Amino acid sequence: MGNQSSRSPFDPAILDALSGLDFVARTVVEGFLAGEHRSPRHGSSAEFAQHREYAPGDDLRHIDWRIFARSERLVVKEYIEESNFIANIVLDTSGSMAFAGNGRDGEPTWSKLDYARWVAAALGQLILGQRDVVGLILFDTESHQLLPPAGGAPQRAALLKQLEAAEPGGETEEGACLTQVVRHMPGRGIALVISDFLGEVPAIFKGVEALIAQGHEPVLIQVLHPRELDFDFDGYLRLQDLEGSGELKVDARVLREAYLAEVEAHQSELQKRAAAYAVDFVPMQTDAGVDVALSRYLAVRSARLARHAGGLRR
Repeated sequence: MGNQSSRSPFDPAILDALSGLDFVARTVVEGFLAGEHRSPRHGSSAEFAQHREYAPGDDLRHIDWRIFARSERLVVKEYIEESNFIANIVLDTSGSMAFAGNGRDGEPTWSKLDYARWVAAALGQLILGQRDVVGLILFDTESHQLLPPAGGAPQRAALLKQLEAAEPGGETEEGACLTQVVRHMPGRGIALVISDFLGEVPAIFKGVEALIAQGHEPVLIQVLHPRELDFDFDGYLRLQDLEGSGELKVDARVLREAYLAEVEAHQSELQKRAAAYAVDFVPMQTDAGVDVALSRYLAVRSARLARHAGGLRR
């Protein structure tokens, strides 16, 4: 992992906290495609889920006669319906994701990429835990599919291994890379795009358009460091372009007002464009707990979907 963090990005306490939130796991699986994904229900597909005690009225074809022969217990096999839920985690590993602040007291010591890996690992674990499939695509100067969508414990291990090995690279154009991402995503599914989204907003949404045109649902998860939003610096700063364009010395006090106005305009345009495309835009800061940040978003989305379902019933 990055040398700026003293704790593993896959700290079991973080992932265990997420896994213990039943509504989070349920929302990830049932909510992301807003009715287009069949949630796990007991059916008669070929994928075995578990045994349970026989109850009057159960289909006799589902009784496990081998268990009956050994123990004289009547149990039935339960199955999970085959699901069309395919999630691809699309992770920005460009140079700007290496930003971790200036290391002052009380400030996060991990980079945006560290935090993004936590988010990706948590979502991957939740989705795989519901017997759905997940893939991984990284992008900086171009996109790379590291893991085609698959399920099960081997995929979870491979996902964590690839996330752990990811390093910040060169500069990127999010929109162009999102357009490339489509070639790694046959069929239809969800694209969980995790980035700082600091590029040109119209270009970013050209990429979003390409994903939508291919039948995917983009969810834009923005990871920013608090200092990128409040510019809480004093004195002279030496600003280095983490994507390789050089260095600039500036007076923070002179720059702050213009910087904050630019950030506010950028964030507002991202939110407005996302709303216009009916795409979820999820801002996160690296000083917030991953479980808190994800739970907050998923709870809001779950409530929205429940209202929508209620309207349909009426």
